Amino acid sequence: MLDLLWLIPALPILGFLILALAGSRLSRKVQSCVGVGSVGFAAVLSSAISISFIVFPPPHYQYDQTLWNWISIGNFSPTIGFHLDALSVCMILVVTVVGFLIHLYSVEYMADDEGFSRFFAYMNLFVASMLVLTLADNLLLLYLGWEGVGLCSFLLIGFWYKEPDNIKAATKAFVITRIGDTSMAIGLFLLFNELGTLQIQELSVRAAQQWVVGSTTPMIAAALLLGGALGKSAQLPLQTWLPDAMAGPTPVSALIHAATMVTAGVYLIARMNVLFTLAPMVQSAVAIIGLATLLLAGFSALAQNDIKRVLAYSTISQVGYMFLGLGVGAWSAAIFHFVTHACFKALLFLAAGSIILASGHEQNMFKLGGVRSKLPVTFWTFLIGASSLASIPLVTDGFYSKDMILWQVWSSPTGGFWLWLGGVFGALLTSLYAFRMVFTACFGPAKTQLKHRSSNIIHIPLIILAILSIVVGFVELPHNIGNFHLFSDFLNSALPSFQADKIDTNNELALEIIAGISCFLGILISYVFYFKRPEYPERFFGGCVSQKIHSLWQSGWGFDWIYDSVFVRPFVRITRLNRNDFIDSFYALVSFVTTSLHKGLSLTQTGRLRQYALGISIGAVLVLLILVWL
Repeated sequence: MLDLLWLIPALPILGFLILALAGSRLSRKVQSCVGVGSVGFAAVLSSAISISFIVFPPPHYQYDQTLWNWISIGNFSPTIGFHLDALSVCMILVVTVVGFLIHLYSVEYMADDEGFSRFFAYMNLFVASMLVLTLADNLLLLYLGWEGVGLCSFLLIGFWYKEPDNIKAATKAFVITRIGDTSMAIGLFLLFNELGTLQIQELSVRAAQQWVVGSTTPMIAAALLLGGALGKSAQLPLQTWLPDAMAGPTPVSALIHAATMVTAGVYLIARMNVLFTLAPMVQSAVAIIGLATLLLAGFSALAQNDIKRVLAYSTISQVGYMFLGLGVGAWSAAIFHFVTHACFKALLFLAAGSIILASGHEQNMFKLGGVRSKLPVTFWTFLIGASSLASIPLVTDGFYSKDMILWQVWSSPTGGFWLWLGGVFGALLTSLYAFRMVFTACFGPAKTQLKHRSSNIIHIPLIILAILSIVVGFVELPHNIGNFHLFSDFLNSALPSFQADKIDTNNELALEIIAGISCFLGILISYVFYFKRPEYPERFFGGCVSQKIHSLWQSGWGFDWIYDSVFVRPFVRITRLNRNDFIDSFYALVSFVTTSLHKGLSLTQTGRLRQYALGISIGAVLVLLILVWL
């Protein structure tokens, strides 16, 4: 069964090729079968291979499959090869299963779009690129998948390219993530120069043998890779592209936020855990950046009116929790939160898309309402997703993963009280903006006329994701509840186990109670402010200072303004001053010569047969004279 590993990324690549080359000549039904079916078969195969891996584990819980040599230059011979271990098993299951549900949902959501075939071609390529990224056995192949998801994000964010704002959002995402990608590329050059390989497993072994903890070279290499992770995962200071990425269709937002691009940085840090362990200052920076990001994004989510932008800032915040966990050595906890987050964030985006579709593409939460009575399936699934995001204790998977991170932040030698306190306050913000969204969009009278009722093609993915948003958390119970740690025990074969000073179940129970109180406090505040007394927010933000704070949060803390003032406008001014430089003159000369030659040659096209025959004869005589002369 493991021999079929190569088929997992190959199937969506095949779907992309069929749709890209022949999609316009196929019926909508065939297009949807190819687009959805390719990812669906990949999900079935991923599940079968994962079961085989768990039931009949290969030696050392690792399986390597080399397809062919990619490049051979001296000692540099990277392969097209895949590496399967516990970490990549988790990744491919999430990418394919959640990706399949999003593809299925898209059949109805995009049914009336003229770019139906193009949409599924891009989506298939997106999933394939993420699968290559997560299965790659070397950093060069990983980087190919890394750039693939970046390209697909540009194509999908700007999918409705006739709108200038969509193209601006796509370009913004592409340019900002290129900053991180450049940093990562430099890091790969450094690693190969120092260690002589880009094979991930061999590189980790050589790094541990050649470098000591805290030495300069691993610090620089880890910092460069962190730059790449910050760009793809939208963490400070490269987070500004993600809210604008909501310009794309809602299924695109679900795929980017839940199963593909945004989580690529988390995977990179987890996969390169040996390197980050050798660079403790950089690893601590990962935790601090994660905490700062989750708090800033949480405040910004509180000030948004667009339901998709709330979810966008929520993703930035929740990925911040993953970075916080990675930064304190809670490797399994961070990946566990990635898995649970994929379930409830995909659910939230797809349920939000159902609301948007039903209301005639209205995205302002304060212009919605009435979802509870008008769209019961959408309401209940949306409520489950919001509850998991808010981490309601014991009944949602978000509670188990977020509690695991917070407890390990408290218990970690590199964590501590302040990081834990920031995480708990972030949990309060999360429950506050999550249920602010629920109360404004779902309760009260409907403010927008219902224009569309979703069919089972939309309801089935919502229901499945809602079930997953409840049951997935039970694979990893807290120590004070039971000794059932299936997820972390499984991941310990690929990632370092968490090292705590001691496991105190009483202490863990106290931390859970505090986290639960923060969750319910946030829900209570949102209930009072946005359901019981909706006039309170206007009073609270009515003052001059409060309005400025609200505007600051709504603008994402002004990062766009800062970057526009410091980088974009000066660069545009310089390019205008340098518009007529000598390099442009050279290309203008090439263009002039080409145009002149074209005009000269076009004069010979008279349409007169005698002139053509004369020209051929003269040319033949000249050729013969040249041959005789030589």
